[in-house]
Amino acid sequence: MPVHKAVVSASIGLHARPAAVFVRAVTETGLPVRISKAGIEAVDARSLLEVMTADFEFGCEVELSVPDTAVDGPSGLQTAQAALQSLAQLLESQGAR
Repeated sequence: MPVHKAVVSASIGLHARPAAVFVRAVTETGLPVRISKAGIEAVDARSLLEVMTADFEFGCEVELSVPDTAVDGPSGLQTAQAALQSLAQLLESQGAR
């Protein structure tokens, strides 16, 4: 299962606009990305409601993942890893906005 970690840098965490921007980017990947942090189960990162309800606050480390069932072969794995890296960069750059 492709996995990538990131730190939420938006000052309000994944709420309101930062959450919407993140969810839109996840949806554009076409992958069933999950997001989690210590102490909570992974939620569907394509769902604005689930992401906002999970309370990913400023500074928390999150884990982004794609289930193995969604990855088809080596090229699919590379695509998933690249998507997760891009999403992690987005989470870590939102503090500058």
